[in-house]
Amino acid sequence: MASLVLVVAMVLSLAQLSVGSRRLMELYNPPVSDQLTYHHGSVLSGDIPVSILWYGKFTPAQKSIVSDFLHSLTAAPSAATPSVGQWWGTIDQLYLSNGATNGATATRVLLDQHVSDEGCSLGKSLTLAQIEQLAARVGVKKGGIALVFTDEDVTVEGFCSSRCGKHGSGPGAESTYIWAGNSVKQCPGQCAWPFAQPLYGPQGKPLVAPNGDVGMDGMVMVLATMVAGTATNPYGDAFYQGPKEAPLEACSACPGVYGSGAYPGSPGNLLVDTTTGASYNANGANGRKYLLPALYNPATSTCNTLV
Repeated sequence: MASLVLVVAMVLSLAQLSVGSRRLMELYNPPVSDQLTYHHGSVLSGDIPVSILWYGKFTPAQKSIVSDFLHSLTAAPSAATPSVGQWWGTIDQLYLSNGATNGATATRVLLDQHVSDEGCSLGKSLTLAQIEQLAARVGVKKGGIALVFTDEDVTVEGFCSSRCGKHGSGPGAESTYIWAGNSVKQCPGQCAWPFAQPLYGPQGKPLVAPNGDVGMDGMVMVLATMVAGTATNPYGDAFYQGPKEAPLEACSACPGVYGSGAYPGSPGNLLVDTTTGASYNANGANGRKYLLPALYNPATSTCNTLV
């Protein structure tokens, strides 16, 4: 696994505006005096049940891109490496095994159920409070994660202007939720980069999305960032850097880094599929390929990448 030392003064940022929010791409000065550390709160460990609410219209093919990613997190090790499972294993090794309190030796993500709201019962313009309502509607089990995905025609408070996704916790801190939106119509250059041309900052030719769907491949990148943040800082008091109200977490502390040698405007050195020309850094279930963000290593203050 390659590592990239965080020495660039100005890096392309997908940092956070509030707890569990992923910001748009911007130039960001990483704080050098405040390292990502453990604040002695709870992390997620053991078996984590995950339920999905699809809000709006998603095709079966689009749903399978996300479902295969979730299955890939803790499925049997893939013959093809690097893999999604290796990425998740790094989270377990660097964070979860150090913060777990129940003696669990491994943390597994288990896909529980799917719920659809194709008719958009709360409308197509949602507040963050309504996102929480939708998460509660899923009925996720204790210690689990409710995933809320909004389609390309649904606007969400702050979407594109200040965030691409968000994670948080429900009442009583017994469960958590993640929201991510399909940005293909609204802001692919911000929330699906490097598979779309950025509106600001260094310009480069967009890469080919590994699953042939810029919106969904971008959503998986946001989802991966949020899953890492949820598992390692589910209630805002575990692993983070900076102020608690606007923390940098396991992935957002490595903004814009996907492969070794990353710099502003470039995601780094990636693998390229010889047949499709798609760029990726992780193999998944059912022959899938994904692009996953780098993970911050608190022990070495470096960004660990798969390639």
